[in-house]
Amino acid sequence: MPDAFADLVGQDEAVETLRRAAAAAAAVLRATGEPEVATGADPGGGMTHAWIFTGPPGSGRSVAARAFAAALQCVHGTGCGECPGCHTTLAGTHADVRLVVPEGLSIGVNEMRALVLRAASTPSGGRWQVVIVEDADRLTEAAGNALLKAVEEPPPRTVFLLCAPSTHPDDISVTIRSRCRVVPLRQPAAEAVADVLVRRDGIAPDVARWTAAATQGHVGRARRLARDPQARARREAVLAVPRRLTGVGAAFDAASALIEAAEAEAEASVVEIDAAERAALETALGAGGTGRGAASAARGSAGQLKDLERRQKSRATRAQRDALDRALVDLAAFYRDALTMALGAPVSPVHADTAELAEAGARSWQAEGALRRLEAVLTCRAAIEANVKPRIAVEAMMLALWKG
Repeated sequence: MPDAFADLVGQDEAVETLRRAAAAAAAVLRATGEPEVATGADPGGGMTHAWIFTGPPGSGRSVAARAFAAALQCVHGTGCGECPGCHTTLAGTHADVRLVVPEGLSIGVNEMRALVLRAASTPSGGRWQVVIVEDADRLTEAAGNALLKAVEEPPPRTVFLLCAPSTHPDDISVTIRSRCRVVPLRQPAAEAVADVLVRRDGIAPDVARWTAAATQGHVGRARRLARDPQARARREAVLAVPRRLTGVGAAFDAASALIEAAEAEAEASVVEIDAAERAALETALGAGGTGRGAASAARGSAGQLKDLERRQKSRATRAQRDALDRALVDLAAFYRDALTMALGAPVSPVHADTAELAEAGARSWQAEGALRRLEAVLTCRAAIEANVKPRIAVEAMMLALWKG
């Protein structure tokens, strides 16, 4: 049976909260013809104008936000998954649902101001103007201030849905947090993820169980790993790093290989989008035309093309960092396996296919050495997030892994 929340895996409590809020909003609409929502972080369990979805990567923050947006636009107020409001929202084509997905390293103030201005208008066809901000932790300070003004004095038919890893001040400002209702999400169990991959994507049960465990319950990564041979090859190359660290030179070689693999993966992910964007802009600017008007348009197009190139470069940088972070998560899980084996912890390994190598590492390094290596990987991730150049951070990590 179709359901807007069907893709939100292992989040029963959150789904119940969102269904109640959507139903409450729909009931008010039916009774009065106008939406009336409480403002603030604790509307007594009903509907409110601003929400924050928190949880670790793979928990489904953006999935939850889109599903809730669909439920708000649903003609039945339930998120049925079948009506035009649900269908267009989930497909990303609803005129009154705006999605902000940062393509670069941050979300700037100009983008946020324009979005807030558009969101203040009356819904054109739906019940609400819904603004979904993925990765709200990437808001610049000025962009956060622009959003705060809208959240403090919300338009009567606008709902803000923000996605962030946590409510820590490093992720979302305290003032924005205080005006939002928080929906915490947990990392879904690997069994639940595997069930979804089998039921929805038709993936073989044994492959689904393996990829769900290997990606630590991250639905998107599990699906990619199950379907993409190149993704599996990249993972195998990352998990081969520990056996390659035989000296200083090998450590630097391993760092270069990891960086180059991330760059190649990122380039492959954006090349088609970049080409399509450039072609569309050139067509809009009259590329290929003749005559005085075409020549004048060509002279004025340089600035727009330069702006496009700047945005594409920023997106490529973000894609490279995301690809590198996925590799570091896999590497951290390997050293986590070694640590749990050294401690004799009764838990299953994340990477069952490298369990023998992790066990050998556990015997050689002991728990203390495995922990130091795990900390080196986590330190590298934190350094890159703090804008340390990825190559420098990765080289430092590889040396730390070699030295132990």
